[in-house]
Amino acid sequence: MIREICKDEAFLAQKAELATPADLQVAADLLDTLIHHKEGCVGLAANMIGVNKRIIAFDNDGSYMVMFNPQIIKKAEPYDTEEGCLSLSGIRPTKRWKSIKVSWQNEKFQQRLKTFTGWTAQIIQHEIDHCEGIII
Repeated sequence: MIREICKDEAFLAQKAELATPADLQVAADLLDTLIHHKEGCVGLAANMIGVNKRIIAFDNDGSYMVMFNPQIIKKAEPYDTEEGCLSLSGIRPTKRWKSIKVSWQNEKFQQRLKTFTGWTAQIIQHEIDHCEGIII
């Protein structure tokens, strides 16, 4: 189901709760909403559709990926950039890392670990910031 994009900064500033298998429908809605906005959006976090859970969905080099309870456990090569967000107006400066190692759970809640680089790493960092209540 396509959900409305949340623009409430007080809600977006909350740290997300851990996701559980009961949140699989939230992930499906997150993907539906991301695909609906694909012309202007490459990633979403659950709080952007009004659900305060630690779930992100993003374009991973042409295919969509969902992560439950993602955490960055290693980062390398910082750089400065600018980003926009569907939940906020305008473009803002931010610091990102060219390479990140992420720990997360898949839709079966199996633990996964992978290093991401470049544009995909930047998208993941933005969405994990949402999970942390960090407003870009």
